[in-house]
Amino acid sequence: MPAGVNPELFIEHVSREFTAPDGSVVHALSDVSLSIYPGELVSIIGPSGCGKTTLLRLIAVLDHPQSGTLNLAGEPIEGPNPKRGYVFQQGSLFPWLTVEENIAFGLKAQGIYKEHKADVARYIEMVGLHGFEQAYPHQISGGMAQRVAIARALIDHPDVLLLDEPMGALDSFTRADLQDRLLDIWEQYHMTMILVTHDVDEAIYLGSRVVIMTPRPGRIKEIVPINLDARDRVSDEFAAYRKQLLTKLHFDAREEHAGDAFVGDAQELLPNETPVDKED
Repeated sequence: MPAGVNPELFIEHVSREFTAPDGSVVHALSDVSLSIYPGELVSIIGPSGCGKTTLLRLIAVLDHPQSGTLNLAGEPIEGPNPKRGYVFQQGSLFPWLTVEENIAFGLKAQGIYKEHKADVARYIEMVGLHGFEQAYPHQISGGMAQRVAIARALIDHPDVLLLDEPMGALDSFTRADLQDRLLDIWEQYHMTMILVTHDVDEAIYLGSRVVIMTPRPGRIKEIVPINLDARDRVSDEFAAYRKQLLTKLHFDAREEHAGDAFVGDAQELLPNETPVDKED
């Protein structure tokens, strides 16, 4: 990053543990430190269960670390805030609300819908949902539902947009279209975005940096800057980045213990699984 630019998001020595059903301790994250700068689109990739989603949940304050600190714009992150938008793996839409009503839900809850009605229309257009404003979630495709979720997160004009594999369940054509729309939004608004993905090509195509995490306990193995003149998936430069990342991820996968019985990030925990309390 340019000299003198301060990180927008500063994560320092963060660790998180959980208790599995058999009583064993699962080390989801261990001593993770990461600086993310204003206007970056950072991709996070790593083996399943390495803590990628857990890290996003900590940033969103949907969970809390055992140790370490998280700061946004120089202030401790202490509670949920609309300035940190979150898009889940599934659209998580309200089935009784229309596309337009889902996007405007937060504005109406705050009593500011009338002042921002034009924003709702603008984001509907931006994510390619014009003409579907009055459709209900059961009447639209999975890709369209994810567009609704993205527009709903954007409507509060967040400083940081957290994207937890929002395209993971989509077909390749829908995924490519949504990737391009995300890039357009990022380039237009210079918004800081953090994307969790299992897809190496997606991490390269969208990311200005790719953060590679190790198998559990999740640590940052390496950060790879992505310098592509054009987002061209078939260029020699793109292929070189793909080979570099796949080589590192394959090596990590071989290091992972084959006997691990408990696999998954925080969101995969069952209801009876509890976090490990910090020792006094």
